[in-house]
Parts: sequence; structure tokens; C-alpha cells
Amino acid sequence: MRAWFSLVLFFVAVSRGVAAPEVVLVFTSDQHSAHARMAQFVALVDRVNAEHAGVPVAALINGDTFESGNSVARRSSGEFEYAFFRALAQRVPTVLNLGNHEPDFHDVATTVARAQACGVTVISNLVDRDSGKPFTSATTRLQLGQRELVFAGLTTDLLTTYRVAIRPTLDIANPAVWAEKNFPTIFADADLPVVIAHTGLKADREILKHTPRNALYVAGHDHARFLARPDGIAYAQSGAWGGFASIARLENGAWSIEQVALTDDLPTNPELAAIAARVEEQHATAEDREIVGRSAVALGPEEAARFAVEAVRAATGADAAVIGATTFGGGVSAGNVTRMEFDAWVRFEGQICVAEISGAELLTLESRANLGPDAPWEKRSGENLVLVAPERIEPARTYRIATNDWAVKNARRYFGENAPTFAEVPEMRLKSVVARALQP
Repeated sequence: MRAWFSLVLFFVAVSRGVAAPEVVLVFTSDQHSAHARMAQFVALVDRVNAEHAGVPVAALINGDTFESGNSVARRSSGEFEYAFFRALAQRVPTVLNLGNHEPDFHDVATTVARAQACGVTVISNLVDRDSGKPFTSATTRLQLGQRELVFAGLTTDLLTTYRVAIRPTLDIANPAVWAEKNFPTIFADADLPVVIAHTGLKADREILKHTPRNALYVAGHDHARFLARPDGIAYAQSGAWGGFASIARLENGAWSIEQVALTDDLPTNPELAAIAARVEEQHATAEDREIVGRSAVALGPEEAARFAVEAVRAATGADAAVIGATTFGGGVSAGNVTRMEFDAWVRFEGQICVAEISGAELLTLESRANLGPDAPWEKRSGENLVLVAPERIEPARTYRIATNDWAVKNARRYFGENAPTFAEVPEMRLKSVVARALQP
């Protein structure tokens, strides 16, 4: 019999006993209109339900369900994504915490109303700048069996990550300041506190200072995947583009978390798969189906991101290259790569820039980059970076490093207070560089 999960990572708070868990939560974040994986997530919820007969199950979606870079999703105004919400809500109680990409197709108020109409509970600490009122409640309570869960939803305050047209409508609090002010009230009588934060690790570290020790912390926004237990809090980031999902079980009064891979050979929900096929047939254009290049092998999201960063290094003749992981999305199949698949892989265009840094600085950057799921909590600084660099780095030597203009605009976050001075490489842009690397 084929195993359901191809990869499993366990994070266990206590030894699993023979008794069934009291509550099961299935969650993910940063799906970014990855339609096939979203259909598999619903199939996973069905499987978890079947395997835990009599145990209450709920689904949590921690933001960025939508992706404007997906032309089919954009032209259909999120038809599949709302069908996804309906499918989940028909099966289990479902909580959606807004991320910065939820308003990619509609304004925030419309997005909230449409998601609620699908039966989903929407939470967020986003505030309407004009009215001064929240777009929706930042908290909700959910009775699952004999236990009541209390949720608080937060999103990133980095305004530049939101669609330009909606930025003037948003009043976004610093999430750590918001947590310090509101968590004592929200969780005052909480039996099972759950934080759903689409804020990224750097903000999470501050929010965690105000989080109850027995909480479950569902994290996102960085596109990282790992599990941790800072100060006894069960913390999980579930990756991006629907490649992984997390399953939290309340056992013996504590949370255990299992992360599972969703791969092409696993079951999918047939109704959603049919909707995805119909939406693509109706809205994909000849340009979407244009062949951009060819990949000799299939590349998963992490491998595809590294391929792209290496393409930048090679094109510039630099010694090293680094780009934030959120610039990249899905992986690439073997063979011809269509424009639609390419745009889901290399999400953003940008100017290529170069600078010189010392070997000591490059070593520091290397220590913060390419962190897989097994990297310790203490080593994680907050930015999810993809770096290619020489195998041996000499601290006293000077190195040439390449990156994209997003990293330059956010240089302090990526390179520290003493960030190098970058210069643009004329007529060299990210998507064209990666597309050229795909040519046979």
C-alpha cells in the first residue's frame, strides 16, 4: 500500500499515548494560488478526519491564499480560492487569518465578506484607515469537543508587501506592540490559546514574549518550514506554495506537531481539481502557455530557488549571490517550462545589482542563509535567504556579490546596519536572467 505521506517531521511535546487526541488542527500558510496543492490539502483534511473518527478537527489557513502573479487566479478573481474555502468549511470549522496577499484581487472588506460567505471565520488585526474600525475581529473562539480554543490573528506591518492600490486603506499596527496590548485581554481566560501570525520570524520573536506558554503558535510569511519550542510554546512554520501542511494534535494537555509533504503522487480532491482545470481552460492565454525554456530535471521549490540564484551569480560573474526566498514560489517540472509555471517560480521582476563585501561579511551572511527545517531556533535571524557562495570563504578577502533590487531596498534587513553599497547592472533583470539559464 502506498504511504500517504512522503516525508514526515515530528515535533512532539510529550510522548504520544494510546488515547486518541482531544483536538486535531490541520493548517498551512502562504499557498499563493497553488491550485493543485490546495486541492490536495482538502484531501488531506478528509484523510485526517477519517483517521481521527470521533475527534474534532478544524482547519487553519494563515494568510496568502491568493497570488496576483498567477494570471489564471487574477483573471478569475479568485474563483478557485473561494471554492477552496467553501470545500474546507463544508468539512470542518475553518479559520482564515488575513495575510498581505489576501487583498490581491479585491479590497480587504470585499475579501473578508466573500470569504465569510463561504463559511470561513476570518480574523485579522488589520484596521480600515478611513473608518478607524477593524475589517473583521482579530479574535474568535471555537468549541471543539470538550475544549474551547481562543484564536488571535495578526499580520505583517510591512506596507510595501501589500498591493499598491490598497495601501492607503490600511492602518497596520506593529504586531508585537499590538500583541503586548491585546493578548492579556484576548487570552485572559483561554484554556487553549492559539496565535495565528502572518508576520515573519523577526516579528514572531517579539510577539512570543507576550504569548502564553501553553499556546500553539501558527506562523507564516517567511516561506520557511520548521518546528520549534521557544519557552515551551509549540511554534510551526509550514513552508509555502502548498508543498507542506502541518497537523497539530492536543495530547495529554500539550500540542504535538507533524509536518507532511504534499507531492504530485498523492490524492487530490476531485471536485476542486475539476474546478482548477475549468478555471485554467477559461482564463489561461496563449502567452501563459508560451514555452519560456526547458528544465533538464524536476526541481522542488528550494532547488528551483537555488537554480535561479546561481543563474544570477553566473550572469554577473560574481563570486556569490543572495536573494530572499519569498521572491520565489513553486518548483519546476522536468521538460518544457511554460510562462505560467515560470511566473509561479520567479514571482517578481527586479533589477540585478552587485557590490563588494569582505569575506568576513560573506561568512556572516552564509551563517544566516539556506536554513533548512533542522536548523536550530537560535541560529534563525529572521530573514529567509537563498545564497550561493564559494565552498571556501577567506575572511580577509574581498568578494563580489549579486542580488536583486528588493534586497537592496531592504538592505538593512538582509545585510545588517553596515550594508554594502550596490550598483545596478545595466539591462540585467531577474526574470530574463533565469529564463536564459533555462535555454538548452
